Amino acid sequence: METDDVSVREQLFHNRVRETIICVLLFTCLYMVCYLILTHFKKTAEFVTDDIEDATVNKIALWLCTFTLSVAVCAVLLLPISILSNEVLLTFPQSYYMQWLNGSLIHGLWNLVFLFSNLSLVFLMPFAYFFTESEGFAGSKKGVMARVYEAVVLLLLLALLVLGIVWVASAFLHDNIARKSLYDMWEYYLPYLYSGISLCGVLLLLFCTPFGLSRMFSVTGSLLVKPRLLEDVEDTLNCTAFEEDSLYRKLNCGKPSCWVKLNMEAMRREYQTVRSKRVALEMRRKASPWQRNLGYPLAMIMLLALTVMCVLMVCFNVLELLLDETALPRGMEDPHLGMASFSMFGLLGAAVQVLLILYLMLSSVVGFYSSSLFCGLLPRAKDTNLTQIIANCVSLLILSSALPVFSRTLGITRFDLLGDFGRYNWLGNFYIVFLYNMLFAGLTSASLIKTVTWAVQRELIRAFGLHRLPLTMSRSTVPFRLLLASGLSKIQ
Repeated sequence: METDDVSVREQLFHNRVRETIICVLLFTCLYMVCYLILTHFKKTAEFVTDDIEDATVNKIALWLCTFTLSVAVCAVLLLPISILSNEVLLTFPQSYYMQWLNGSLIHGLWNLVFLFSNLSLVFLMPFAYFFTESEGFAGSKKGVMARVYEAVVLLLLLALLVLGIVWVASAFLHDNIARKSLYDMWEYYLPYLYSGISLCGVLLLLFCTPFGLSRMFSVTGSLLVKPRLLEDVEDTLNCTAFEEDSLYRKLNCGKPSCWVKLNMEAMRREYQTVRSKRVALEMRRKASPWQRNLGYPLAMIMLLALTVMCVLMVCFNVLELLLDETALPRGMEDPHLGMASFSMFGLLGAAVQVLLILYLMLSSVVGFYSSSLFCGLLPRAKDTNLTQIIANCVSLLILSSALPVFSRTLGITRFDLLGDFGRYNWLGNFYIVFLYNMLFAGLTSASLIKTVTWAVQRELIRAFGLHRLPLTMSRSTVPFRLLLASGLSKIQ
């Protein structure tokens, strides 16, 4: 009997060591990838300076930003890893090489992501911002430690302010719970605070994702070669090259006139626009007929299919909410992986769920950076200051940590939330979940209809050459028979 107890303890120890090694390897790989991404966008002048103290402070802040971005990527991969792990265990139930993939490992990943998300949002990112902005207290000896002391003091003051706000908010909403002792801070106030942050993230996803789904068509179109009907690429390219040469000579003439001096900046902007147009035309000329005629339509059809599929799944989830209370998102303590598929279509349905989750996250990021409120945060290669990097990491972490709740609330997947992700106070409220689904379906449908109709009209006008009409004529009022007449005249 004692031998059996020892073997059980050894097995538990080996399982814990194996899970720790897997988590460390996964996070190390993500950390290296995120560090390469941030070094691509960071402003080099902030890290290569004569002031060694500033360079050291900036490097430490960059390491903290890399940690936060790695946690954000882990949060994005939580649901895909969990869904695919369940399907792998269903496909290979008795495989010796899949013994390491179990519910304990997945549950540990969820708990670690939740813990590190709280740590990054509440402590690390505020500390990184205060650390870069601090100079040490007046009269103290200058150095890195003086900045650390000032940043820690500011962080403590901020923590007290935030906890006071949370206590007041809980007093308004739950008076009896707010009278609890401060010893319950870790068990109640910090999860309550993170529940509010997650709610803000889910609301941000609600408005960014529909806008991003509509913007995905134009962003993808800018990366691909668009087919052009009745267009002579060589003729257009020659005219653009001639215009670029003319602007280049005006910008580099020996003695420019007074008028040219006054309009030099406008000419530079026009030169850049013409140059980018020439590059696009050259790319179109070098593209194969398959890329010109099939690549763009197939990409647009795929984006349209994914968007329509998301809307249909949300509408189906609305019907389930009305008929069955078990459709509400809830937490799950013990994930029984390998027992049953989370999709009625098996492995194919699970792959579609993973694709839709990643597509929604990509669309939310596109919509976030395309909005007028946050477009200023868009990072630029080798020209993004450290404060902007911190703001981007915080924004991406808020969006990504809300993605599992967002996907489960919309019914994109049936995988229930693990760990503390399922303890949010508002998840069991039927009216909030129902209204959230209706708003998402309505906003996405409206954005999709507007994008498709305007895109079709714009492409028809450009394809038949009507974009060259004078500005005094409204192109939106051009009748369809005029489009046909213009096309037939060009063919003849």
